Amino acid sequence: MSELPHAARLDSATRAAYSSDASIYRTVPAAIVEPRNRDEVIRAVRVAVEHGVPVTCRGGGTSIAGNSVGEGLVIDFSRHMNRLRTIDPDARTAVVEPGLVLSKLLGAAAQHGLTFGPDPSTLSRCTLGGMIGNNACGPHSVAWGTTADNVVDLDVLLADGRTITARAGTSGDPVLDERLRALTADNLADFRTELGRFSRQVSGYGLASLLPENGFHVARALVGSEGTCGLVLGATVRLARLPKAKVLLVRGFDDVYQAAEAAPEFAGTGVLTAEGMDAQLIDALRARPGSSAAADLLPPGQAWVYCEVPGDTTEEALARARELGGLVVTDAAETAALWKIRRDGAGLATRMADGGEAWPGWEDSAVPPERLSGYLRELHGLMASMGRRGIAYGHFGEGCLHLRVDWDLTSSRGIGEYREFIESAADLVAAHGGSFSGEHGDGRARSELLPRMYSKRVLDAFAGFKGVFDPAGALNPGLLVDPKPLDADIRPGPGHNRLELTPVHALSHDGGSFAGAVRRCLGVGSCRQPSGTMCPSFQVTGDEVHSTRGRSRVLSEMLRGEFITEGWRSEAVRDALDLCLSCKACKTSCPVNVDMATYKAEFLHNHYKGRVRPRAHYAVGWLPLWARLATVAPWLLNAVGARMGPTMLRLAGLEPRRKMIRFPHKTLRAWMRGRTPVPGSVGTVVLWPDTFTNLLDPSAGRAAVEVLEALGYRVELPDGPVCCGLTWHSTGQLGTARRVLRKSLRSLGSQLRAGHIVVGLEPSCTQVLREDVTELLPGDPAAKALRSQVRTFGELVAAHEGPWPFERLDAAAVVQVHCHQESGAGYGPELSLLRRLGVDVDRVSAGCCGLAGNFGFEPGHWEVAQQCAERELYPKTRAAAAGTAIIADGFSCRTQVAQGTSRRAEHLALVLRRALKDRLSPGASSRSGG
Repeated sequence: MSELPHAARLDSATRAAYSSDASIYRTVPAAIVEPRNRDEVIRAVRVAVEHGVPVTCRGGGTSIAGNSVGEGLVIDFSRHMNRLRTIDPDARTAVVEPGLVLSKLLGAAAQHGLTFGPDPSTLSRCTLGGMIGNNACGPHSVAWGTTADNVVDLDVLLADGRTITARAGTSGDPVLDERLRALTADNLADFRTELGRFSRQVSGYGLASLLPENGFHVARALVGSEGTCGLVLGATVRLARLPKAKVLLVRGFDDVYQAAEAAPEFAGTGVLTAEGMDAQLIDALRARPGSSAAADLLPPGQAWVYCEVPGDTTEEALARARELGGLVVTDAAETAALWKIRRDGAGLATRMADGGEAWPGWEDSAVPPERLSGYLRELHGLMASMGRRGIAYGHFGEGCLHLRVDWDLTSSRGIGEYREFIESAADLVAAHGGSFSGEHGDGRARSELLPRMYSKRVLDAFAGFKGVFDPAGALNPGLLVDPKPLDADIRPGPGHNRLELTPVHALSHDGGSFAGAVRRCLGVGSCRQPSGTMCPSFQVTGDEVHSTRGRSRVLSEMLRGEFITEGWRSEAVRDALDLCLSCKACKTSCPVNVDMATYKAEFLHNHYKGRVRPRAHYAVGWLPLWARLATVAPWLLNAVGARMGPTMLRLAGLEPRRKMIRFPHKTLRAWMRGRTPVPGSVGTVVLWPDTFTNLLDPSAGRAAVEVLEALGYRVELPDGPVCCGLTWHSTGQLGTARRVLRKSLRSLGSQLRAGHIVVGLEPSCTQVLREDVTELLPGDPAAKALRSQVRTFGELVAAHEGPWPFERLDAAAVVQVHCHQESGAGYGPELSLLRRLGVDVDRVSAGCCGLAGNFGFEPGHWEVAQQCAERELYPKTRAAAAGTAIIADGFSCRTQVAQGTSRRAEHLALVLRRALKDRLSPGASSRSGG
């Protein structure tokens, strides 16, 4: 298919990244096209059809039923055809391209007091084209309807190359209209009795929209056709008026059945949402590190219903909410935290509280709302009879249930039990007059089941409808009409892990299994958000391969060994991981805590085992050693670096556009040896002299010592040299990292046994000490002790209960939180300190600065590193007034600011030292330290 547009991609990594969506299905495509315009779409489809290659459309890849995977050509609209063309506030309409992410439409519409009613929990990454394909709904469909209810017209490309504009009254083509009207006339009674019986009946084609009483609305009939009839090139959608005020009402119930019974009653009162979830979802949330705060906001109960209550004023909304009864939430931060629980449901539910895996497959059934409670009881009974567990949540007010179940999808027997369950559950739904799909579409998961729900006449009408638009069956075959078996191509599947591995990390949350760790990624796509902390390289490139999900898929294919057969030596896998910054944002921002930084380290460890590494791995991986050698003659190295910096960097295999790091004249240890220790009145703490603080930028360490002494602490350094091994870890030199850590623990031995708190200044190093140390040295009592005794500098100062030696600064600051700190315990104590000092904080919310330790110094990363900083860090730093402090605790962050702007960033310790009431005169400390 060499005639495909230049946007076509046929490489192994890309094809592996697109091998699945958010479903349990796996199919490696032949090619992927990321079209930039309509002409490229038309050309790609023409070439594919001429070669007999099936075509599958894809947006955010959040499809849970396998709707957006295919063995032929996958067309991804999300990367380039993602514009909001126009908004007409008076007509309350918007014209969109198929790859537009919903959150962008919502943000633009909100400026006019409008919204797009259907808003699935994946709104931060799902696309309008995908929503149209599945007839997505979301929590607000109680008030504003489904996607089909809000589509005005569709611009559609047919497989034969024609384009049509479908709307109410016409498909845009007289011949097609004639055939569609004949199809409808032949099936009037069946369409009226079997279709459109309740709002969440999404299974099959939406042919009820073709009925005369529904305006022969061809566009709405095409909504939910899952790309089997045509490719959406654009759409006009209807916008709803936002309420002037709203509050969140949360009511707790004794069990999920009571919640399911009450939700439809709430829905009938005019609320905007009636969402339900049970306690197992909250148990799964609490099992995630640092996630209990949001769960603590919930009222008592074993199940909950969320109702968003509107009003013309806040007082009116409050009054209406209080009449309904329950916890009324008005605080914006608390409201956001509670809604995040519900939005993260699809990810949270993939892991039980005990770590057990749970999968989609029967995650989207719907029944008439008044029958939901009874259906849920019987469904739980079916699960119990088959020894299965699951987590339920969903749009209870409309009878739609989302469920993840702990099937064994790794064995033939387990997949056989999966089929048995699905067939029994389908019969149960049909008995309740329900629908197998309530908003996600039928896809690979449920299309085979349609004969259990519809008569042969309706099924024949479905086939006739597809035949009108796609007679050759070129578009997304195997869905809805002539479906593929629901248990074919399941992942993980038998034989999913042909590559054996004993990981260096303990991987304690995954039973020591690297394959189990990689399998955490089910594909919900939280890593594909256009903003936030997770996956900064994806935010820069928009490339699926550069998302956490894409990299997980590539690793999965490597372990499977069928498509990517080179194992650990695979250059395709190496290249897919290359732009991972190891920022660890996915460790906490991903709802299932995928830790791609660790997976990358394990891969690099195996990839280069017994082989020569890139020069950059020796240059920056062994930085602690080189920095220690530099203490012999730092002035000479600085002089040479100033004259020959680019040449030295190039010889070291590093990015020559970077600037050489300058070495201090005196290390932190040397400074400490040259001063008299201050006796402590409240105890002794050990300051961890990481490589960056000790050997590259001692100013933060000196300031920290003076601040801690002002608080009454006696400050010591470890008895011998220490290093956390971070630079070796991030370059995959895990054997060396472990040896360095063991040696450091010996240097710290007596101080650990004495129970002294160990204070970390460099966030990345501190995170290694409080988390990775026990993963790299499992069973080592000293590692366990160190992990429990480590505190960040900010945590220790914020927890101080004695006399307060600081005065208010009443200043402003731009704060760049280190990504490893963001992924660990967070920056809460530091923020509280700054507020107590009267510092007005403008926090950078984009996560990683882009330098990310070795990443920004490695060749081939310059553009991505700079664009990461341009997301927010650079603009905020440049715009900051002259007197505004730039605070960054990470050495990498400070280096990025210094090399990318005219400003200098400083560690929090320096800010606190300035605030000391009895501080030294300006410059005194620097004169003592060099």
